[in-house]
Amino acid sequence: MTMTATEPATTASLPVTPPPAAVATRRARGPRPPGGRRYGTGLYRARLRILGWFVGLLAGTIVVGLLLQRTVLLNRIDDEIEASLTQEQRELDRLNDGDDPETGLPFASVDRLFEIALRRNVPLDGEALYTFVQGEPFASLPASDPGGLFANDAFLDQVRDTSVPVQGSVRSREGPVEFLAVPVLPNGATSGSPPSGVFVSAVYTGEERAEVERTVQLAALVALSSLLVASTVAWVIAGRVLRPVRAVTDAARSITETDLRRRIPVGGQDEVGELATTFNQMLDRIETAFTTQRQFVDDAGHELRTPITVVQGHLDLLGDDPEERRETIEVVQDELDRMARIVNDMLLLAKAEQPDFLRPGPVDLGELVEDVRARAVALDDRPWNAVVPPGPVEIVADRGRLLQAMVNLVGNAARHTPAGTPVTIGAAVDQAGEVVLWVRDEGPGIAPADHGRIFERFARAGTGPRPAGGAGLGLAIVSAIAEAHGGRVALASVPGGGATFSLHLPSTASGDGDRRPAEAR
Repeated sequence: MTMTATEPATTASLPVTPPPAAVATRRARGPRPPGGRRYGTGLYRARLRILGWFVGLLAGTIVVGLLLQRTVLLNRIDDEIEASLTQEQRELDRLNDGDDPETGLPFASVDRLFEIALRRNVPLDGEALYTFVQGEPFASLPASDPGGLFANDAFLDQVRDTSVPVQGSVRSREGPVEFLAVPVLPNGATSGSPPSGVFVSAVYTGEERAEVERTVQLAALVALSSLLVASTVAWVIAGRVLRPVRAVTDAARSITETDLRRRIPVGGQDEVGELATTFNQMLDRIETAFTTQRQFVDDAGHELRTPITVVQGHLDLLGDDPEERRETIEVVQDELDRMARIVNDMLLLAKAEQPDFLRPGPVDLGELVEDVRARAVALDDRPWNAVVPPGPVEIVADRGRLLQAMVNLVGNAARHTPAGTPVTIGAAVDQAGEVVLWVRDEGPGIAPADHGRIFERFARAGTGPRPAGGAGLGLAIVSAIAEAHGGRVALASVPGGGATFSLHLPSTASGDGDRRPAEAR
């Protein structure tokens, strides 16, 4: 029988005595973690948690695998032992059912049966055979009885006088022994006759089980080495996985009110890459908000300085003469009205960046043009012409904002053209499906050099003085409204040839309106 078995970038000046919040922040970062590179305390702990979960899961898997391996090997040994024991008994039964090979007659006694059986059997390593006749030890194989079972009282008490098959185990000086004892009747004896002998097949299992334990220990050693290597790799991978998070943290710490340009490089499409992308988008929104706020403050400081100076100067020189006081109050009132218009326009431009700036709804282009013309007639006494689509054309947009933009264009045309000069207001959908709203005048026109800057805040064409009542924000508001609709503004003009300001809005239009380009009409 064969047995098988980083620290944040600080740009601010350092005070002599840090404020309590700053001290608390520096203390919260804790000591520099192993490895020489500073991580945020939270990121370092997150890295440790990732490693801990990984090591715990892998170690648990290894332990379960080793236990299963040990159980399978031990069960295999038990099965092989069972097969070996029963095989020896079957061989004895076949021998007992036959004749004595030397005499050709039935076995004369159990002694003779056991003698022939032991002579013809060659036990493998760990196997042993024991025989008893009339309750006394008869012979064994190997004859030396290495385990000393013939002197083992626990073994003898179970097998030598048994009249039924007995399977069990005992401890010997060679280790644990599994045995199967079967009573033997002489050939030709009738059923119920007392047995005249007992045949015991035994297997010493100590070496096989020790081999299993050594195999499991070796596997455990290999698994432990693999766990250490895998843990090291997991630590490095966890650091790389958290690198974008660390970049987010560093970027957040390095961002100041005056520098919002830093962005996080996106290196993949996974959750961490999505986090970096989302953070960059948030920075874009914050930068836009700060830029808008800074521009608002700069514009307010620039444009309100002059009227405030005028008001202050007139109030300082205010005398007791009633006529002089009346004139001063009129000047102050005009300047205050101008400041109010400037502030309202700047607030409108700041609000243009907000998501609720527009309130889209159905807009009929013909009705919009007629409404703008009606307001223009009340604004200035000159020929106001309207060009509307021949059929009903309806788009989805914010009617109030479009009306505001068109009125600004109308007012701009009235201020920059001679009195009585005709102005045309029109709307259509061009061949590309783009909505075009325009205001065309026959004034002096605008030099090409000014086309690119005329829609900037407080910009004006030429070098002359700004017309009365203008704050320089009307065209900037028109551009903001067009961009909020996803469109753009355009200017077509040459000196002496008038000017055409147009809003081009991407929108689906319905109806049979004039789809020719504005320039073709």
